[in-house]
Amino acid sequence: MSEHDWVRGFPAAVMVCDEAATIIAMNDMAAATYEADGGYALIGSNLLACHPEPARTKLAGLMAWNRTNAYTIEKKGRKKFIYQAPWFRDGRYAGFVEISMEIPFDIPHFVRT
Repeated sequence: MSEHDWVRGFPAAVMVCDEAATIIAMNDMAAATYEADGGYALIGSNLLACHPEPARTKLAGLMAWNRTNAYTIEKKGRKKFIYQAPWFRDGRYAGFVEISMEIPFDIPHFVRT
């Protein structure tokens, strides 16, 4: 077992692309989420092609400027938190990660000091 095997069964969809937006990794939840689009067969394809406009243009901009994006969506009666962020190797931009996780509709929020 490698030190990163935990992500395979992590209960959120995790998809990773390189600096050219080529999908280089995904976990089981991402493969199941995108099963109708090919699941694991999406590895090697372009992440931007998986997004309709205007999301595609927004994601391309986030990737170009190495910016993070976070938001919630509701789809098929489920609420999800989407987190998109750049990842780095040796301090240099190496690509982008998208994490999508189901969350409760009424989720507690705490302010801690």
